[in-house]
Amino acid sequence: MSNPVHDRITTLVTSNDVVLFMKGTPFFPQCGFSSTAIQILERLGVGFESVDVLADPEIRAGIKDYSDWPTIPQLYVKGEFVGGSDIMIEMFQAGELQALVAEAGIASQA
Repeated sequence: MSNPVHDRITTLVTSNDVVLFMKGTPFFPQCGFSSTAIQILERLGVGFESVDVLADPEIRAGIKDYSDWPTIPQLYVKGEFVGGSDIMIEMFQAGELQALVAEAGIASQA
């Protein structure tokens, strides 16, 4: 049986190259981890779609089940789950996130 929330999440992550499920918005993040994630994406210079989980309780609960990851923010690149802000920090510092984005063919907008 189809899960409508998972279907909505699947549509979001497959119709956008980069998607960040976060608390708040890029202009007004509502937690430090979401703020950190936004700063990393801005440093990468890539366009991204953000989803404010605080504005949609179904997505907030559903994304944790969808990814089998307990925390928010959550980053997806080309439909694949990357991780939360801690993983984003580690990957960015090691140059792995930049490589992942480049290998996915996502051009910098900077």
